[in-house]
Amino acid sequence: MLIFWTLLIGAALGYMFGHYINPNLRLRKAIKEARALLTTALEEKHKGVYKTIVTEQNQSSELVAEVRELAITSGGQVKVEYLSAAYKNPAFRTRKGEALLREVRDLLGDYLPLNEIEWYENSDRLANINKNLNSLDNLQKQHFGE
Repeated sequence: MLIFWTLLIGAALGYMFGHYINPNLRLRKAIKEARALLTTALEEKHKGVYKTIVTEQNQSSELVAEVRELAITSGGQVKVEYLSAAYKNPAFRTRKGEALLREVRDLLGDYLPLNEIEWYENSDRLANINKNLNSLDNLQKQHFGE
């Protein structure tokens, strides 16, 4: 009789763990991961493209640099981080990768004029991220009362 009650209680506890406790733990973990991804996407600053003409020894090429906004000064300058860069005329200069980014940083500096950067449009993306983050908060409050 003791074996029967032990098996019955074990089955009941296993059922409760498998259907109530374990899914909640997985849901909490999934919500935590999704929130981390969304907040990382929200913290990502504006990105844009800066274009200029570089002339050297009677040769010229258009330099296209992808930048990320770090800060804006009161004088209309933007402190930027260079993400990538390329010359339209590949024969103009042959540096690539980190060497090209160092060259562009030395050539253009850390501050660029705000009105000359073409910013990527991301207002719809930010609104969508905020909506998803709010729905995650509502889901967590609904299921866990937090």
